[in-house]
Amino acid sequence: MRDSVIVSTARTPIGKAYRGAFNNLTAPSLAAPAVRAALARAGLEGAEVEDAIFGSALTQGTSGVNVARHIAQASGLPDSVAGATIDRQCASGLNALAIASHMVRAEGVDVALAGGLDSISLVQNDHWNAHRYRDPLVPDSYYMAMLDTAEVVAARYGVTRAAQDAYALQSQQRTAKAQEAGLFADEIIPVETTKLETDKTTKETYEEPVRLSEDECNRPGTTAEGLANLQPVRGEGKTVTAGNASQLSDGAAALVVMSEAEATRRNLTPLGALRGFAVAGVAPQEMGIGPVHAIPRLLDRAGLSTDDIDLWEINEAFAAQLLHCRDTLGIPDDKLNVNGGAISIGHPYGMSGARMAGHILLEGRRRGARWGVVSMCVGGGQGAAGLLEIF
Repeated sequence: MRDSVIVSTARTPIGKAYRGAFNNLTAPSLAAPAVRAALARAGLEGAEVEDAIFGSALTQGTSGVNVARHIAQASGLPDSVAGATIDRQCASGLNALAIASHMVRAEGVDVALAGGLDSISLVQNDHWNAHRYRDPLVPDSYYMAMLDTAEVVAARYGVTRAAQDAYALQSQQRTAKAQEAGLFADEIIPVETTKLETDKTTKETYEEPVRLSEDECNRPGTTAEGLANLQPVRGEGKTVTAGNASQLSDGAAALVVMSEAEATRRNLTPLGALRGFAVAGVAPQEMGIGPVHAIPRLLDRAGLSTDDIDLWEINEAFAAQLLHCRDTLGIPDDKLNVNGGAISIGHPYGMSGARMAGHILLEGRRRGARWGVVSMCVGGGQGAAGLLEIF
């Protein structure tokens, strides 16, 4: 079997949903700059790509009808570049990378694109198609709001409000420090677009040109007192607030995967390789514990232990579930989400796995790390995890 390697990565900045820079940017056009940049960084024009695999959790509206093929077209790639969309909710971008890597290793593909995106602004809104959304054969717990599942995890596993807020503060501080140090600069590409603004006095909506070159969601002025003063979304006695949960946001990321032989032929230095991918199902009402089951499966198959992993990126859907996963698995805090995560950076669902994979490769290279794990919980009751070898 051939080996597959990741030779480049690029992503958009992450914009705040509804009021951020990308609130008027359609999904294919949102992803296209990341695709073009990833290809350029690999010295490719586009025709070399056989298939584009993209993940999205919101597969309707602007990101519907096989958004991966839409993205290939929007990126100016030739008609010969095929496309397929994967929906494993918040693991979609990581799953796309796993599929692309498999196609290169086992199916003879020389060059593939992988990535993920979501436009929460343009899809998760009043136009959302919820017609016959529920199936009578599916348990009600499958349809629980993600916030409510986080409250279940907090109560069931004893994750306190104070611990959640402390972790959220750390996430904000780490991201602020990383932004100031320019640690995201080698992955982000600036995006120019047109934003919708609303006049506060007249309520009139108008378009305004914008150029976004860094993530919008970080709140560097966050304090422990400010977090403690936030009211729980579900009311008294609950623990999840707007400050200790991930932020609704828009964004896209792309990676170029190719055979090791092709990379050598092109004199490219790979960033690393995906060495394993594992998933696990859990009860939908406690979907946040998914990584607790997916990560051991991943490591067991690779013959590795928690101690062998140099860097961890676990999606911060909610501080409640992140803390339970960290503590149950015994993951050192100084190796986990070292530059912050979804609480401070943002969480465009389908993008996050691809973003974290790209980031762990680049950050791992800076630190001289070898092994990295990317993992996340998945709405509906799953966990997913990917093992990356960093070159």
